[in-house]
Amino acid sequence: MKKFLPGISKMLCLAVLCTALTAGSAFAEKIKVAGIYTQPIQQKWDAVLHKGLLKAQEAGEIEYVYSEKVANTDYIRVLREYAESGVKLVVGEAFGISREAHKVAKDYPEVAFLMGDSFGPAGENFAVFDNYIHEPCYLMGIIAGSMTKTNKIGMVGGYPIGEVNRLFNAFMEGARSINPAVEFKVSFIGSWYDPPKAKEFAFAQVESGVDVLYAERAGVVDAARQQGIIAFGNVNDMNKEENGKDVVVTSAMWHMEEAIAHAIARVNKGTFKAEDYREWTMMAKGGASLAPYYEFDEKIPTAAKAKVEEVKKQILAGSMTVKINDEEPKSTF
Repeated sequence: MKKFLPGISKMLCLAVLCTALTAGSAFAEKIKVAGIYTQPIQQKWDAVLHKGLLKAQEAGEIEYVYSEKVANTDYIRVLREYAESGVKLVVGEAFGISREAHKVAKDYPEVAFLMGDSFGPAGENFAVFDNYIHEPCYLMGIIAGSMTKTNKIGMVGGYPIGEVNRLFNAFMEGARSINPAVEFKVSFIGSWYDPPKAKEFAFAQVESGVDVLYAERAGVVDAARQQGIIAFGNVNDMNKEENGKDVVVTSAMWHMEEAIAHAIARVNKGTFKAEDYREWTMMAKGGASLAPYYEFDEKIPTAAKAKVEEVKKQILAGSMTVKINDEEPKSTF
């Protein structure tokens, strides 16, 4: 019995050493990531990024630090400070400051940049994304077009830029696909986060005859509730997260977990490159979805629900493509 102990001891030591090496490798793969946000972290666009990065941190994949409410005039300074601090990946937004952000990325080739941007990738290490949730917006439009009684739908957005325009246009096309008679009232409040102003614009639309609202901005759901009409949500599940019970039929949801996981994996493998993450924010890769119907499940016309399921299957199979139209949508009445 004793003569086997040295061999067993060696095997145990080897096992401990392998475990230590494995743990060391895993620890080495835990990269430092910075998030830089121009809005309060509660603002849902930035909240989606924050949520995705928190998930990666909770999984032990990254060490996450972030700054919120960073004005565009101060953004480049903060971007450089994080690049100097040793982060391996920066996730943020470069809308309006693309040229300056590209220069920072060029000055720090060892850092990976994954930035929200209306323009394409730049250099070797500046990848871009945007919220391409136009597909579930089209599906929402089908439902909205089937539920309006006045054939007038209101839409309240932040700014008439590509990332908003494509959602409105897809929603409108979806509604027309089931109800060619439907008309639209389109308004932009000139802000990303001003609930009182969005609410005011929504009230004005209801006065014009709309009985359905697309709540691209926070504040619209409150107006719909007060006016006793239904609404459709945007980016997050506004039925559950923005007091939308009995008001929000469903929402076009944006998910960044898969896109962020893709970026982290590339950084770990040393293969990160400038690319467009568009496909990672669409339905096929889990970047977009339609929220549940909740208490509206029995109130949506059966034919509309069936059409949504049919079109959804076609989108996921690649047999149908929802057009990306970044042109500014216009009111039709």
